Amino acid sequence: MGSAAEFFQHLMNGLTLGGIYALIALGYTMVYGILKFINFAHGDILMVGSYIGLFVYNAIRGQILGFWTIIAFFLSMLVGMVFSAVLGIAIERIAYKPLRKATRLAPLLSAIGVSFILSNLAAWMWGTKSKKLEYPFNNAPLHIGGVAITPHQILILVVVIVMMVALKLFIDRSRMGKAMRATSLDQDTAKLMGVKVDRIIALTFAIGSALAATAGFLIALEIKVYPSMGTMTGLKAFVAAVVGGIGNISGAMVGGILLGLIETFGVALIGIPYGLRDTIAFAVLIIILLVKPEGLLGKAEKEKV
Repeated sequence: MGSAAEFFQHLMNGLTLGGIYALIALGYTMVYGILKFINFAHGDILMVGSYIGLFVYNAIRGQILGFWTIIAFFLSMLVGMVFSAVLGIAIERIAYKPLRKATRLAPLLSAIGVSFILSNLAAWMWGTKSKKLEYPFNNAPLHIGGVAITPHQILILVVVIVMMVALKLFIDRSRMGKAMRATSLDQDTAKLMGVKVDRIIALTFAIGSALAATAGFLIALEIKVYPSMGTMTGLKAFVAAVVGGIGNISGAMVGGILLGLIETFGVALIGIPYGLRDTIAFAVLIIILLVKPEGLLGKAEKEKV
């Protein structure tokens, strides 16, 4: 029973971590699907959204844990999501849109520049010392069959599932979702069919940035908020997007969950030192690029000559 309980404990931890990676990876994969470039400022948008949510939460929450602190937490998360969505749109308009006709390297370098600007601005405005986000509830673990599950983990899984299902339904069934898929396939043809491509690109950045802010706010309960909080998490979420098949929505979800499980079981069962945990993601990236460069659910693209 002990070994079974240990397995399910690691499974729960892996699913929780993987859900966070998946939420962030969705932003990478949506932008790549439409513009064919990697938004390396994505992790820093996550960081900014977390800071905004933290400030709002500290301003409106009470001192006593209860119903209002939970409501305040979700309201603060929503404010962080909206701010990040607006920030994502602004970054696209200022730093990426003028470079759409340029070589693929130009927007990539611009994204790296935006990343440094955001992280340094955050350090200048809010300091480099990490800020704690207080739990809105009692996070004492629940013990079920020898498996310790915290309310924080349950919150992450519930929010991740709701967000993923909502996004999938939006992409597959809504009019705007169909326009996004059309734009991803061929922007010029989509324009001829009446799709407002600029509006769709802005919507893509808004949704991806909001999802990243959600993930950042959820993990901030455990890792605190600081200017570089989105750097490594963002890179590993990018790995998850590549593993699943970058440009594929379902692939980002699968890649994120899979990477979280591999990372957790790699440390717990294989015996990889905890200090080397971050290297697991990049080892997986190298293996995927060598074996199946299009990703698990991606399709190999043929270059036109």
